[in-house]
Amino acid sequence: MATPWLPLTQSDQLQDIAQASHEHPVLIFKHSTTCSISAAAKAKLERQWPDNSLPADTQIYYLDLLRYRPLSAQVAETFGVRHESPQLLLIQDGACTYNASHMGIRLSEAGETLAAK
Repeated sequence: MATPWLPLTQSDQLQDIAQASHEHPVLIFKHSTTCSISAAAKAKLERQWPDNSLPADTQIYYLDLLRYRPLSAQVAETFGVRHESPQLLLIQDGACTYNASHMGIRLSEAGETLAAK
């Protein structure tokens, strides 16, 4: 199964994401399309997706940092995390409960965070 990326392109989506995260987990992947490390992290996520331990209703948003740079700053501010690239955030109950960057991004760790809650 391919990664079901949802495009994150509008600031009003952040409120929708926070609200939806009360019903099911939401992931946000912040990606720089010109960075080789970011490309490697994205490919790693895509390889891990079919075997992930996340609930089936988990949504994963993709934020193109070069096209939507101000939105990336809003994500950091809204969820209280420092901006990094690439970066994976797990949003639960309106808050970021897991975030990792660069090659430290692992879907299994996001799944462990969910299981521990």
